[in-house]
Amino acid sequence: MISAVTSAYRMVSKHGFAEIMQNSVTGEKSLHAAAFFDAGDVVTGFIADRILDVPTYLTVQTGTSKHITLLPDFLQFVNHSCDPNVFFDTTHMELVALKEIQPGDELVFFYPSSEWEMTQPFECLCGSTRCLHRVQGAAFLSEEEAMRYRLTDFIREQLLNRKTI
Repeated sequence: MISAVTSAYRMVSKHGFAEIMQNSVTGEKSLHAAAFFDAGDVVTGFIADRILDVPTYLTVQTGTSKHITLLPDFLQFVNHSCDPNVFFDTTHMELVALKEIQPGDELVFFYPSSEWEMTQPFECLCGSTRCLHRVQGAAFLSEEEAMRYRLTDFIREQLLNRKTI
């Protein structure tokens, strides 16, 4: 997990419970906690800003042909990790802490937890011992890999349907 307490980051903006930081070396932006959260805490609620039929790299999937952009829109800076500390609960529309989060910690979630087939698969460099290396969506997870993560109700349903086909 990356903490913003390094000189490689500069603050872009503050948003109550979190701050957008930009890595001065890579230019990449990320969302970092501005407060302490315990495992199970609701970090923030969110709503669907736009509902799309097709995914983009900024959407979260909530149904077979239902992909939402999020409000508050700064949640788009919650990046991927194979060792996530937050989860987008799309049933209750809440961002939930999966483990203890300290101020300065980057907020990261497991992209396949809410995406069946990603529109832009990528090679993961998170460095976690659980790293998948290639992140493509939940459709490409083995049963064992899927069991390691908290998944949205939609993704769980898709995995159950995959088993029965």
